[in-house]
Amino acid sequence: MNNFELLIFNLTNPTLLFFLLGVVAKVVKSDLEIPAASKGFIALYLLFSIGFNGGSELAVTGITSDVLAHLLFGFFLATLIPIYSFFILKTKLNSYDAGAIASSYGSVSAVTFVTAVALLEMNKMQVGGEMVAVMASMEFPAIIMGVILMNLFQDRSEKSSQKMPWKSALKHSLTNGSVLMIFGSLLIGFVSDSNQTAGIKHFTTDIFKGFLAIYLLDMGMVAASRFSAFRKQGAFLIGFGIIIPLINGVLTAYFSQYITSNEANRFVFSVLAASASYIAVPAAMRLVAPKADPGIYIPMALGVTFPFNITIGMPLYLLIVHG
Repeated sequence: MNNFELLIFNLTNPTLLFFLLGVVAKVVKSDLEIPAASKGFIALYLLFSIGFNGGSELAVTGITSDVLAHLLFGFFLATLIPIYSFFILKTKLNSYDAGAIASSYGSVSAVTFVTAVALLEMNKMQVGGEMVAVMASMEFPAIIMGVILMNLFQDRSEKSSQKMPWKSALKHSLTNGSVLMIFGSLLIGFVSDSNQTAGIKHFTTDIFKGFLAIYLLDMGMVAASRFSAFRKQGAFLIGFGIIIPLINGVLTAYFSQYITSNEANRFVFSVLAASASYIAVPAAMRLVAPKADPGIYIPMALGVTFPFNITIGMPLYLLIVHG
């Protein structure tokens, strides 16, 4: 399969097409809607499934030096990306908004990660179980780094403001529902007996892609509605939401070859570096940085970066790691 054929194959992924259907449904003002209770269940299922399967795979490979290297590389990305993102954003925004957005782009999107894993499966590529732990562990360093930058680089008009609570930021980033669910499922999958794990395989794997397709249908509708409201914020933030993730993903896809030779893992690293959190970080920022405007950083992550990554970014990163 040449590069063009691979690109077409990835763009015809049914889960991606359901996302586009959701966008179309919103644009034509359809009454199509996923019940709120169902959305919550599907989100929990996706986190549970990816965490549990990752833990089971990690139990087979064990905690090796390679696994530790992958965790350290993920921590490095989650710490570095918020730093230069903050100073780029600070040219146009106050420290609160710049710090919140920088945290979002240093952190990760669990749904983007799940979509990436599904894309790898369609390409018959096996990702390491440790990548689930890498994804989950990239949430809190990005949040903490955003709080540090907000505190250190306040404008004069912000100097009298109360400092953001460090302990609260750390606690909230670690106990956030999505982080706790995926970490907990990872641990349970790791310690569970392999024979008993096989008994729920049909639930954890066979129906996964179907649930993902329905979830992305809803995400398409949500992204379309957020993007129309976000356009008022101007070209700078829209450009940032596309260009910075693209740079992060492309550079990580290339430099990750020095961390691992596994193309699937390299692809996941690039997707994690390119994604932006619209669940864990907004929840934490409401607590530790209430002056940051969620009307900016949530639509950026969900209405701009997320659709860019699953339509253009992921096929591109996959082409790069294939060489």
